[in-house]
Amino acid sequence: MTPTDATGADPGDHLVPVLEVGGTHVTAALVALDTDEGPVVRGPRRAELVADEPAELIVQRIVACAAAVAAPQGAPWGFAVPGPFDYTRGVGLYTGVGKFDALHGVDLRQLLLRLLPSRPADIVFLNDAEAFLLGEWRAGAALGHDRAVGLTLGTGIGSAFLAHGHAITDGPQVPPHGHVHLLSVAGSPLEDVVSSRAIKRRYAAVADGGIEADVRGIAQRARAGEPAARDVLDQAFTALGQAVAPWLERFHASVLVVGGSITRSWDLVAGPLEAGISSPPAAATGLSIVAAEQPEQAPLIGAAWHVARSSLADGATTRRRHDPGGALA
Repeated sequence: MTPTDATGADPGDHLVPVLEVGGTHVTAALVALDTDEGPVVRGPRRAELVADEPAELIVQRIVACAAAVAAPQGAPWGFAVPGPFDYTRGVGLYTGVGKFDALHGVDLRQLLLRLLPSRPADIVFLNDAEAFLLGEWRAGAALGHDRAVGLTLGTGIGSAFLAHGHAITDGPQVPPHGHVHLLSVAGSPLEDVVSSRAIKRRYAAVADGGIEADVRGIAQRARAGEPAARDVLDQAFTALGQAVAPWLERFHASVLVVGGSITRSWDLVAGPLEAGISSPPAAATGLSIVAAEQPEQAPLIGAAWHVARSSLADGATTRRRHDPGGALA
């Protein structure tokens, strides 16, 4: 079944060119939204990005990756990109966040409109976590759920709250701007407790001999029975569950979809995350907690759906920004 948004619109069979940028990569692809098999990502191209490179080199890498995709001439592109970012204007707002600082104030929309060989009619930007959850709602673990929350776990924590296919970023049922990373736990910013850098730092502090390891290495040590490694992971993901539980309950979410590089260790994440979410006093009830079904393709599918839906609305955005009192439930 093909989901429709809250207006009943169905973008139909569009071949949409898309870009998705992460902390270390850029991916370009064409997405067929409505085939017999559902959305299909065609000919994806992936290239490395170095987040602290000069703006010119970052843009060159993005354009080169996009140019490798045979995009239809004049077609608008979807672009999923992490914040802080002005998604309406297409301008980077990165400063002091440890990534893409060179893109602060850079008008990516105008650069890509000029540099992409397909001469796109527009570049439609959206948050990468929103694109991820929208893709999972369209063709993954959130399919069939009216109210879904997504978390992406990696160098930081991305989040999205989706009601009937629309990202909710304001109102009493979501954290400020819909951003979980703005929450605190035990008086510390959540990303200082739950992120790849935080987990590595904590492990180095408690491991015998101050051993340094990346998250994958820590996970391997935990599976091998090392108590310090297991404790570090348990503490981090239990804290994450406790921090998000009140918001899952307030949003009346029926599913939490988790993606990002850390979920490659889902066998070590799921248990403590669920324990934290189900602990009182703000336990979320009636909630499915699942790993992403399409962790690589979901942001591409979500970006394509967003473009097609925007086109159907004659260029006007259809995303609901405010959901007072659960009006969309």
